[in-house]
Amino acid sequence: MTTHALPLRTKAHERVLAQPVLDGLFLATVLTVTFHKLQWELAGSLTLSDVLTSVFLVVFCWDRLERGDTRLTRTALVALGFLLAFALVYLAGFYSLDTAQSLAQWAKGMVKFVLHFGFLVTGVALLARRSLRFYWLALAAFCGGIALNALYGVIQLGLAEVVGANLDAALIEPITSRQTGINVFGAVGGTQEVFRPNALTGDPNHLGIELVIPLLVLTPLYLRLERGHRLRTPLAMLLGFLLVVELATLSRSGLLGLGCGALVLALPYRRHFRRPAFLVPLAAVFALVAGVIVARLDFFLTVLRARTNTTSAAASPHFEVYGFVPDVLATDPLLGLGLNNFAVYYEFVTGRPEFGPHSFYVATLVETGIVGAALFAVFVIWIFRRLGTARGLGRALAAVGDPLAARARPLAWGMTAALVATLVANLFYLTMTFYYFYVFAALAVALPVVLGRAARGS
Repeated sequence: MTTHALPLRTKAHERVLAQPVLDGLFLATVLTVTFHKLQWELAGSLTLSDVLTSVFLVVFCWDRLERGDTRLTRTALVALGFLLAFALVYLAGFYSLDTAQSLAQWAKGMVKFVLHFGFLVTGVALLARRSLRFYWLALAAFCGGIALNALYGVIQLGLAEVVGANLDAALIEPITSRQTGINVFGAVGGTQEVFRPNALTGDPNHLGIELVIPLLVLTPLYLRLERGHRLRTPLAMLLGFLLVVELATLSRSGLLGLGCGALVLALPYRRHFRRPAFLVPLAAVFALVAGVIVARLDFFLTVLRARTNTTSAAASPHFEVYGFVPDVLATDPLLGLGLNNFAVYYEFVTGRPEFGPHSFYVATLVETGIVGAALFAVFVIWIFRRLGTARGLGRALAAVGDPLAARARPLAWGMTAALVATLVANLFYLTMTFYYFYVFAALAVALPVVLGRAARGS
């Protein structure tokens, strides 16, 4: 058997990018999927990753047609079945729309859905035909994109705190012609502004929730690295950095999700949580954070009280939005109000034309009814089952002494924890409607396919 490292060693003649243009577009999309501020008004709001996806889908389909190759793996076919099922639900909801505004919102939602779920299907089909090394590269691009977002957020926060500069005005606005900037949570004492980095995501809570994925996916991989592995120190530093940025976002939903994901990882890795490899970097992070807090104790105590006050005006919408569900289910129980139409019907309550519910589950029930919510529940269960298959494959590989198990099982557990964390965090936010979740889903469901091919090869 061959020995698999992280990244996996491959034969000298094997090319990482089998089709440079197609694979490059895939990796570029994965890398930029959280760069939400890079968007333009082109037949609706299209982000950089949406534009890259459009090109990728065209190239993918053209390549398959040119080759006369319509074959898909079973996993890609199931994903295609989900795409068609969701499309039917959304199209059925179309017939209940009765205003130009609601139709426009529905059309915007459908364009995003086709692009994002289309990438999920084709992404799985692509990964199924690529090497495990390419999968590692895709995962690195995904986590690296979020890490770049975090780095941008730190620079953004530093400039705002030290010199009061708006980094977005210098880098983002000239490209997009859209005014953006760092989030201002409030002011302490009427003069000291409280900044929360939103980086390229547009919202500090979105950044906080997205950060839980690399934190939870990479932690078990780091814990299982052999002593002296060349990636051990870089991963420890990266995880510590991401945790600091997570805390800087002041995102309650992000921390709630991270805590629940950590509980999932505690099941198989609790003994690793007591070892220096985990405790030393964690202690370094908390020492750094504690030093910053002590230097401005009164300031941070005021901020902490504000973020833990669940009766404040900022917190109440997260709970009150659940009150919309019974009213909608009483009038449109099966299909809801229509895809992307929450803002249309509740603008008279929120006072904002583009306001979304502060909960993915409220959005799903209100906009797609019981049918749409049930379908999404089946979709999530399928992702969990695919990750369960990956964990089972890891156990089987460990039983026969295949070194690939030392990477397969931690990765499968990390993705399982990240999925749980995202589901929990979306109780009070709706980042699961964002593109990054579909990319994560593609990587998750493709994992057992790629691992199976690698295992047969070894």
